[in-house]
Amino acid sequence: MSSKLFPILEYVALLSVIFFQLQPRIANSNSTVMRCIDEEREALLTFKQSLVDEYGFLSSWGRDNDKRDCCKWRGVRCSNKTGHVKVLNLRRSDDENSRGQVLKGTISPALLKLHDLRHLDLSNNHFRGSPVPEFIGSLSKLRYLNLSCGTSLLKVPRPFQYLSGLVYLHLENSNLLSLGSLQWLSHLSSLRHLDLSYINLTKSSDWFQAVAKLRSLKTLVLHSCALPPINPSSIWHFNLSTSIETLDLTDNNLPSSSVYPWLFNLSRNIQYLNLGFNSLQGSIPGDFQLMVSLRTLHLSSNELEGGIPKFFGNMCSLNQLYLPRNKLSGQFSELIQNLSSGCTVNSLEGLCLYANDITGPIPDLGRFSSLKVLKLGENHLNGTINKSLSQLLKLESLSLGRNSFTGVISETFFSNMSNLQMLYLNDNSLTLKLSHDWVPPFQLKSLSIASCKIGPHFPKWLQTQNQLISLDVSNNGISDAVPDWFWDLSIELVFLNLSNNQIRGKLPDLSFLRYDDIVIDVSSNHFWGPIPPLPSNSTFLNLSKNRFSGSITFLCSIIKNTWNFFDLSSNLLSGGLPNCWLNFDSLSILNLANNSFSGKIPDSMGFLHNIQTLSLHNNRLTGELPSSLKNCSKLRVLDLRENALYGEIPTWIGGSLQNLIVLSLKSNNFHGNIPFQLCHLALIQVLDLSLNNISGKVPKCFNNFSAMTQEKSSNPIIGMADKIWILPRYVYQYSYLDNVLLTWKGSEHEYKNTLGLVKCLDLSSNKLDGAIPEEIMDLVGLIALNLSRNHLTGPITPKIGELTSLDFLDLSRNLFSGSIPSSLSQLSGLGVLDLSYNNLSGKIPLGTQLQSFNASVYAENLELCGLPLANMCPDEQSTPSPVTDDDSNTLEDEDDQFITRGFYVSSILGFFVGFWGVCGTLMLNRSWRYGYYNFLTGMKDWLSVTAAVNIAKLQKFRS
Repeated sequence: MSSKLFPILEYVALLSVIFFQLQPRIANSNSTVMRCIDEEREALLTFKQSLVDEYGFLSSWGRDNDKRDCCKWRGVRCSNKTGHVKVLNLRRSDDENSRGQVLKGTISPALLKLHDLRHLDLSNNHFRGSPVPEFIGSLSKLRYLNLSCGTSLLKVPRPFQYLSGLVYLHLENSNLLSLGSLQWLSHLSSLRHLDLSYINLTKSSDWFQAVAKLRSLKTLVLHSCALPPINPSSIWHFNLSTSIETLDLTDNNLPSSSVYPWLFNLSRNIQYLNLGFNSLQGSIPGDFQLMVSLRTLHLSSNELEGGIPKFFGNMCSLNQLYLPRNKLSGQFSELIQNLSSGCTVNSLEGLCLYANDITGPIPDLGRFSSLKVLKLGENHLNGTINKSLSQLLKLESLSLGRNSFTGVISETFFSNMSNLQMLYLNDNSLTLKLSHDWVPPFQLKSLSIASCKIGPHFPKWLQTQNQLISLDVSNNGISDAVPDWFWDLSIELVFLNLSNNQIRGKLPDLSFLRYDDIVIDVSSNHFWGPIPPLPSNSTFLNLSKNRFSGSITFLCSIIKNTWNFFDLSSNLLSGGLPNCWLNFDSLSILNLANNSFSGKIPDSMGFLHNIQTLSLHNNRLTGELPSSLKNCSKLRVLDLRENALYGEIPTWIGGSLQNLIVLSLKSNNFHGNIPFQLCHLALIQVLDLSLNNISGKVPKCFNNFSAMTQEKSSNPIIGMADKIWILPRYVYQYSYLDNVLLTWKGSEHEYKNTLGLVKCLDLSSNKLDGAIPEEIMDLVGLIALNLSRNHLTGPITPKIGELTSLDFLDLSRNLFSGSIPSSLSQLSGLGVLDLSYNNLSGKIPLGTQLQSFNASVYAENLELCGLPLANMCPDEQSTPSPVTDDDSNTLEDEDDQFITRGFYVSSILGFFVGFWGVCGTLMLNRSWRYGYYNFLTGMKDWLSVTAAVNIAKLQKFRS
């Protein structure tokens, strides 16, 4: 027995020795078991020192006794056998990234001491300005590499090609400016996942050949890479891999002929396909039905036409169909019928058709019981919202905004929508009839009910929605105060729009809003009092068109901010402009117009290096323009009108601000000549120098205004339109358009959506002299030309007829002489004309155009004649008026009508005076009456005798 037991005991002893040999070392006096290797712990701590950790993500990293085991640090994983660090994952979640809770700094080469590192993920951080170090290519054991972290990389480091074991490579958004050949990819034969999104591959003409050689590739993502088109003939020269399951070629402007031949060779295994934001045209090809494994199809933002093919109804694996922003048309009921004909009715979970040309009402969708996402906004749908939508129990996202729906929506409509997280009903003619104490069954994260009728009270049911990230209740007819509970609720908001209501009261301290890229729009309400503290991490702040008062010196207490758009216009603000604008370098749009600000424009505004729109009009600003503004070279709109600014117009405006599209210095006290340097503003479309004391001549070089020499505008919309944030599963959209008030047809009009289409030159109400330079007639794109109220002389050049786009022409109150050129009558689009108070002479040229204006247009030109003036020209005394078509509506017709009425009136008056002047006199004067009767009797006798004698002579002659 003992002889048998001895070998067993010997074996146990041997195992014990081996166990104690392999047991991790005792790390400290507290006998804590530790796997971390000292060298690698120190390497990680050195790496940490190169980072900026504002939110304490790496607080578990340290040398304290309770932190010495680096294998337990956040983001670190070690081998259970060797203790070596195998995983370093510092990826920030999409939610953290969107709120700016990220790591910053540089990537230290200390990572080279992690000899067994297999997995490195630094994604969703911001190592801006820090290049991807070449030592990354020396981590030869890497299998997983994700550097989509905002690094700066001018080219892929050569050592990348030595990472032959890489299975996963993700370089999205690495700011690679441009890459050439992609043949280095051929060395990564094990690659299964490749993502080079947002890297410029314009020069990578071999991208398709390089990708085709990756036989193990399962996922290929080349989003926004400016890919060169594939030569269809070259596709057949490759033994194409059919293993790709995920293909994303979004936003590459690829045509159908370049994509489809390759795509349908890969069709059998593809499960996810995104071809959005390309140049696909025509109807959706039937070859898509070959993709029997397809689960998600994105074809958004192309030029696809027609309807949804019937074969989609038989694609039983399909559960996500995204076709927004195309040219799809037809009745919605017919499109749904094509999807209802097969198994899709049970499998479809997401259907996005927004921004197409689909018409008609919503049919019964109750059979699509699996739907979680339904987006039908921005179409031409009408009628009431079908009650069958309330039967979609799994619905998480419902977007019906910007259609023509009508009717009332009650709380019963939402009774079964407990999973709803996003609801867009905005911009319809809907009334939300919800009881005051209603408690919704859902918890929304995004809500837009703009332009729906929900007022006059603030919707109390919002108090139950404590997960809201985006809220738009603009233009809802609310005339209530914002309840206190709302501001407690809004702490999580990223997007808040209360604009265009009649909400009253004071705004609370808004600096508590903690997330980045916050949008706040409370414009066009009745908020009053001083401006409250504002969030420094906001992007858009619009507090315009309220009753805020006081100064804005509080801005100088904001040391660091991310503001991009700041609008305080049309309030009751006063005092001087603060001189601390160097803290607002990120500002792109600043609007402080229509207040009572006084004093000088501060020099520090020259530190607004990214400013594109600066509007300070209608204040009480004085002094000269600070020369520091010449540093604002990105300015597109500079609106300083209606102030008390003085001095000469600075020459640096033309030299340094060459991106200007709108320049308005109207209603100030500028004097001196117009500097010829303004002629360098080739992009200018609105130049308004009116109502100043400017003298001298109109520069001949104005024909250098290239944008005005083109009839079509290259800037249909000016401003920052459709700013979009993409957060997890939600898209937030906000639009801002520049606006300028222009004096047009006798009154001021605000131009916003069409501002970029307006081309205006207004030099009126100054002291300009001399003749109009003929060079101005090269500005054939001009819509409005106003040179009135100056001292301009000479004739009106016949070339004025070349301004064929003119709608507004005012040359009044000058010293122009000579005749009106006949070419002026050829401007068929002319809607406003004023030539009054000049020294013009001769005949107004005939035509349907110039005679259509009122005579006041030609007033006080004493030697001017012809219609529509009353004084006829010498050659018109016996000449009838020109004949016009019966259907024309010119002033000639009006004058003909006036002459006809005058003729009738004169005839009646003549008859009245003649009748009573003769007959009345005869009735009252007896002697005259007897004499008149005797005269008539004698005349009758004479006629009788004369007639008898002549008849007798005639008969005698015939006989």
